[in-house]
Amino acid sequence: MNKDLLNKILITLGFILIYRVLAYVPVPGVDISVVKEFFDTSTNSALGMANMFSGNAVERLSIISLGIMPYITASIIMELLAATFPALGKMKKERDGMQKYMQIIRYATIVITLVQAIGVSMGLNSLSGSAGQSAIMIDMDTFVAVAAISMLAGTMMLMWIGEQITQRGIGNGISLIIFAGIVSAIPSAIGGTVDLVNNGQISFLIIILILAIILATVGGIIYVELGERRVPVSYSRKVMMQNQNKKIMNYIPIKLNLSGVIPVIFASAILMFPATILSSSQNEYMLMIADFLNPTSYTFNLVMFLFVVFFSYFYASITFNAKDIAENLKRQGGFIPGVRPGGSTSAFLNETASRLTFWGSMYLGFVATVPLLIVQAMGVPFYFGGVAVLIVVQVAIDTMRKIEAQQYSNKYETLSATGL
Repeated sequence: MNKDLLNKILITLGFILIYRVLAYVPVPGVDISVVKEFFDTSTNSALGMANMFSGNAVERLSIISLGIMPYITASIIMELLAATFPALGKMKKERDGMQKYMQIIRYATIVITLVQAIGVSMGLNSLSGSAGQSAIMIDMDTFVAVAAISMLAGTMMLMWIGEQITQRGIGNGISLIIFAGIVSAIPSAIGGTVDLVNNGQISFLIIILILAIILATVGGIIYVELGERRVPVSYSRKVMMQNQNKKIMNYIPIKLNLSGVIPVIFASAILMFPATILSSSQNEYMLMIADFLNPTSYTFNLVMFLFVVFFSYFYASITFNAKDIAENLKRQGGFIPGVRPGGSTSAFLNETASRLTFWGSMYLGFVATVPLLIVQAMGVPFYFGGVAVLIVVQVAIDTMRKIEAQQYSNKYETLSATGL
């Protein structure tokens, strides 16, 4: 393995290790046993879903309990604003403007984190253990201030870790943080499942069916993620003669799922934000909304499906620019057989991408909702959803592709330096 690639992998693993250590640093002034007792009976709630994304940091009330979701929520808001206001969209495309754009996201993250931290802190005031002990061991006002500062510091640290992984390591830092959080909860989930089987709370046949659903989901995700539409491209004879010693790609690959895992992460972040705030409310109407956002409810899964479809189209429109592809193709002397260069090529690529995005969004929506509904119909007493499987598999595939790309790049650099 190349030394540069090895260093990037070690840097990535080092930052993930720091992230996992932070998950065990609790907010001062909290009785962790009371919080743990609450989560033992609330695994199927929206907070249980947030706990899964954070690698069980929520049930420990760690300083990173809010995870990276406030940053993702701020990014979603900015992406929507950039698509709505041309000036902001232009700022995003410029080099200096991009720095200002990212700075606005960071400031928005601070505001969202403080709002969520205060909401969680106030919600803990009404939480008590089986023996009547309170979850908060210090003065309430002091605790709210300490918790808000602690969680803000934790979220900012996660944001910095994600950016460092992206810049200096391998893969997308934010996705890898979520990936590490989900994977870290797998051993405890397996242990809990074994205990349920031993206690007779769940039959061995149900476990086999769940494994079959997981394997089918993983297989389906891998199959679709590797699927692509290859649009054939022809080049003029002059271009072929000029590049006879070079390989020219004779097709344009368009993935079936152009958006990757981003729509699922965006949809989960949006749905978990109000759930975190509402967890502190005692108002009956607010509690009704909280029940509406319960991950095991049909309404939640319907909203999740619609959000995933929306963000699939939204993010695909950002990542796939048919106009730029058509212009580059025309500049290089290439064309799609039967399609005129320029505007016609751009329209053809847009139509093709739109059809693929429809099926890709349906696939993401079904994977994010159907496995959970099937497992809940079996009466399984713990949270399992396709969202976790989808994120783990897609991030693993994306990271492996980037490692392979880095290896190929190093080989090309070696050949260009030494010759054949």
